[in-house]
Amino acid sequence: MDAVRLVVVSAGLRQPSSTRLLADRLAAAAERELRQRGREVDVRVLELRDHAVDIANNLVTGIPNSALGDALKAVETADGLIVVSPIFSASYSGLFKSFFDLIDPAALTGTPVVIAATGGSARHSLALEHALRPLFSYLHATVAPTAVYAATEDWGGEAAEFVGRIDRAAGELAALLAIREPRPQDPDAEDGDDVIPFEQLLAG
Repeated sequence: MDAVRLVVVSAGLRQPSSTRLLADRLAAAAERELRQRGREVDVRVLELRDHAVDIANNLVTGIPNSALGDALKAVETADGLIVVSPIFSASYSGLFKSFFDLIDPAALTGTPVVIAATGGSARHSLALEHALRPLFSYLHATVAPTAVYAATEDWGGEAAEFVGRIDRAAGELAALLAIREPRPQDPDAEDGDDVIPFEQLLAG
């Protein structure tokens, strides 16, 4: 059986980033759960900050360059997703939304997704339910029941409740992936094969 392709999307802007830290914790927990179920896992982490300029250019031109095209393809063909955004002004970040605006609206149909977010205060945690969950419901993804929010205070003492949420969300993702066959891999496809760089198009 093919390995489960788990793609982790982190929209943190800084380095180091609490958003990336939460993404890594969720990915490690999900990988552990899947291996306990006898499934091999191929984890790929996408840092959206690395594609910020390319995302803006794609929104203007309608054409991704090869690096962004590869990132979009990875998300669209993933067996499962973990998506994590910082919360700005009571919602996901503009970078996070701009990236998912470029995703084929039909590509995530049925894809299991764990949604997560970070912020300075626990009072922003409802953004998971009024912003992120509706976004992925619109994209017809299968969103895990447990969403994970990490406020600044959650990182200090590694509270049992916080760790429990991570493990519960990872378990739900593993359960969803266990009943879903991995998407067939195309052995003849090379990363970025179907994406022509914008510079090449301009050059004719």
